[in-house]
Amino acid sequence: MPTHQPAPTPDFLYGTAWKEGRTALLVELALRMGFRGIDTANQRRHYFEKGVGQGLVSAYATGLSRTDLFLQTKFTYRSGQDDRLPYDPTASLPVQVAQSLASSLAHLGTEYVDSYVLHGPSSGRWNELDAEVWEAMIKERNAGRTRLLGVSNVSLTHLEQMIESHTEAPAFVQNRCYAHLGWDREVRLFCREKKITYQGFSLLTANAEVLHHPLVGRIAEHLQATAEQVVFSFSRMVGMLPLTGTSDPEHMQQDLASSKITLSPEMVRAIESLAG
Repeated sequence: MPTHQPAPTPDFLYGTAWKEGRTALLVELALRMGFRGIDTANQRRHYFEKGVGQGLVSAYATGLSRTDLFLQTKFTYRSGQDDRLPYDPTASLPVQVAQSLASSLAHLGTEYVDSYVLHGPSSGRWNELDAEVWEAMIKERNAGRTRLLGVSNVSLTHLEQMIESHTEAPAFVQNRCYAHLGWDREVRLFCREKKITYQGFSLLTANAEVLHHPLVGRIAEHLQATAEQVVFSFSRMVGMLPLTGTSDPEHMQQDLASSKITLSPEMVRAIESLAG
């Protein structure tokens, strides 16, 4: 099995969904600002993965190397795609997984990714289709085309059934994280118990009410921070690896600077209580 020098574990991921023609410039900008983790997917419906690769080429020209970066992409079922498919839809699922990853590697100009993620199970339960895809992803990992594996958009039930069905748990879980649903507490606690890294996305866009909450405003004022920085700091303190997808250079800098902001345990508990 080929081996690759591990990329540094990022403390922030830059998400590339819904950026279309701006993808290359924004990826280059994010890396110039200091991001070292890039999240994408071979799902043309919501991502322009080839644009991510173009942004990487520009970043490499500034002196960055492949081993400086953590690159994460995803396999998406046919139901989550539009007509611009990265695989033959008539092929078996294992072949689709292999074709999708081969296409991703070509888009990103690399021999391997650091993380390959199943972009959501096929139904409300972990079933035989998901099991077939997961085993195919393990084969890709064993062949050296990815270092780590993950799964996104999952419930606690999915994860429990997945763990029961396979000897290998994911290294990552990536979920949209809603404050009013307890910041995905059950899934986060499961991940903590199983030593799975929880990646939280839509931390800002899904929680506009938190950003404007007087409690968060008071904490931000006390810490001389923005409300967004408070949310990102909170996410780390409860065990998340956060994602941001901002296209604003100033916000990129502010988001990265949130890693230097520390909330007190009382502040963390107060923000957790906003779940209601």
